[in-house]
Amino acid sequence: MKWETVIGLEVHVELNTKTKIFCSCTTAFGGSPNSHCCPICTGQPGTLPKLNEKVLESAVKTGIALGCRINKHNRFDRKNYFYPDLPKAYQISQLYLPFAQDGCVEITTRLGKKKAIRIHEIHMEEDAGKLVHSPFGDVTYPDWNRCGVPLLEIVSEPDFHSGEEVSAYLEKLKSVLTYLGVSDCKMEEGSMRADVNLSVRPAGTEEYGVRTEMKNLNSLKSIERAIDYESSRQIESLEEGKAIVQETRRWDENRGKTYAMRSKENAQDYRYFPEPDIPPISISEEMIRELTQAQPEMADAKKARYMEEYGLTETTAGLIAESKHFAKLYEEVVGLGADSTETANWLGGHLRYLMGQKGLTPEGISIRAHGFAKFIGLITQGRLGRNMAKGILEKMLEAEPDFDVEAYIKKEGLELVCDSTQIEKAVAEVLEKYEQLAFDYLAGDEKLYGFFIGQCMERLKGKANPATVNQLVKKALGEIEKRTEGR
Repeated sequence: MKWETVIGLEVHVELNTKTKIFCSCTTAFGGSPNSHCCPICTGQPGTLPKLNEKVLESAVKTGIALGCRINKHNRFDRKNYFYPDLPKAYQISQLYLPFAQDGCVEITTRLGKKKAIRIHEIHMEEDAGKLVHSPFGDVTYPDWNRCGVPLLEIVSEPDFHSGEEVSAYLEKLKSVLTYLGVSDCKMEEGSMRADVNLSVRPAGTEEYGVRTEMKNLNSLKSIERAIDYESSRQIESLEEGKAIVQETRRWDENRGKTYAMRSKENAQDYRYFPEPDIPPISISEEMIRELTQAQPEMADAKKARYMEEYGLTETTAGLIAESKHFAKLYEEVVGLGADSTETANWLGGHLRYLMGQKGLTPEGISIRAHGFAKFIGLITQGRLGRNMAKGILEKMLEAEPDFDVEAYIKKEGLELVCDSTQIEKAVAEVLEKYEQLAFDYLAGDEKLYGFFIGQCMERLKGKANPATVNQLVKKALGEIEKRTEGR
């Protein structure tokens, strides 16, 4: 039997406001355990939460960018949540009246497949803390610093059928959210994480299978591996005649498998009711209009503009535009006079390759526009060979932001010879030394041409511009041919 995997996502995104959603505690990552807490975010008796206006603004911006309908009237609900990572034993969220619904984004997979993904809703809520398990004994310590950090939960429809589609969607969300400036989306720090709801069904049927949920996956690689494993596990179980249990499962990265944590809760298990301490929220038409008008140029629009304005290919334009940091660097470098195509090819090509090798993100690189523009200029001026430039670029990636590439290649003797007089002299010496071979070439032995180029480059210690050498060798051979014909 052929099976189809059906996936829906709940993506949690930490907003980058300076303070928490309902109090003035800092949202800074890290810090000593339980040092970013107060009576409000730990739910002490007698305290009253107050909604952070910046959270609401960031939320509405996101809803607009993801094509959602903004609900002008919405409210918070109390979700009773009896776990030690939430000290007040409930979470303030939005179940019945979320602020945004019915969105849609278009994704493009690694294989170039385009697909529309529907967004069921986006709601605001507060984050929980975390539990630190001691390696020295059966002891767990709660760290409540993260309690109250503002979250958006972006809930998709079950429109995915593979890990590849899920990765493309998460990359798209990351691009939108970072362009908006509402989150850094650092999955390694937990500021973007996904819960994966997955079921399988016979291909061609409409009825959904029993789903499991995998919680808080925080890397694209882990998410794809977890989806592949869980899909295979469910198919294998069904083919053996076993029933799938609706449950929450945990992904073990080291073992490469999921295992059951607890039975899956439903809404009634959380005993939701309207949050009594926070009044309903009204979002004005004026606010929606102002935030819509203030939306930045997003990745898709930049990609189209780069293709039209700079003549970039769709692939190269997409590689640059998908990252706000990359796009900013590209535009600044080109604005300093660097060749637009050359800049795009190095940014979207070897630099991205090096970043992948070193596990770097666009936001984590130290290269600045001025230095990169100088690097591109040295290449286009013929002062830096392309093969040598790859090593220089790696050096730039590892160096401090003020690294002077021009001073470095001069100091290391890496600058190419651009003086045509020097190159002409070397070409003349080579063709004089191998005069008979030059006649053989002119007689039809074309393989000798590469030999002449190699001899010239050797004489110039590999520091000549290959294009100039090629041009002058052709010119010199042509002059020999003319002299021969005139005899």
